[in-house]
Amino acid sequence: MLPQKRPHPDSKTKLPPLSETERVLYELIKSKQNLGIWTADMKRETGLQTTVVTKTLKSLQNKNLIKDVVNIHNKARKIYMAVEFEPSKEISGGSWYSDGSLDTDFIRILREQCLKHIERLQVATMEAIYKSIQESRVFKVECTMQQIVEIVNAMVLDKEVEELKSTGIGDFSKVQSGKICYRSLKGREGPKVGSFSSIPCGVCPRISECTPDGIISPKTCIYYNKWLKLEF
Repeated sequence: MLPQKRPHPDSKTKLPPLSETERVLYELIKSKQNLGIWTADMKRETGLQTTVVTKTLKSLQNKNLIKDVVNIHNKARKIYMAVEFEPSKEISGGSWYSDGSLDTDFIRILREQCLKHIERLQVATMEAIYKSIQESRVFKVECTMQQIVEIVNAMVLDKEVEELKSTGIGDFSKVQSGKICYRSLKGREGPKVGSFSSIPCGVCPRISECTPDGIISPKTCIYYNKWLKLEF
């Protein structure tokens, strides 16, 4: 699951008493905002010794002023930032990462939930999928619309669901005509044997010229005759 985000402290909240070293290091860390700063860069920019930096960082963390975050590009490199900032995507990897690792369980469950609600609704817009998942309260953290969009688009590419425009009638009666919506491809793997699209005629580029007694005719079409033998 994605981690719960800490509530952002009020920027006007009075800071606890800080030593000169704590103040210098805290202001440097805070100035880096959501990019944070590596301990080696702290030492280079402040001129403080390693032991002093280590001790000061621990003190600032105990005062809940800074936090350490994982850099997905270099997990051995510890990054620090002020608690009121959330790591940038360059650092955290974005909403699909938790503690520096791709949150495969969250992605899997969210895919399952999206498919479940698409099948339940038969035809669903992105907004309807998002609303259904929010109302289900399956997740302890709030899923964003962007996450739903990314998951559903991936499912379209994986041929789990299809994207189409609502006609406003039949299965689409609950969706405004012309609006993009989605439905499950489960059970829709292909047309049934004998349907028009399974006949060679369905994909023939010269079907408009085909007549019973013409030059192009089902009687003389080798593809049509082969299909008849296979089917019957």
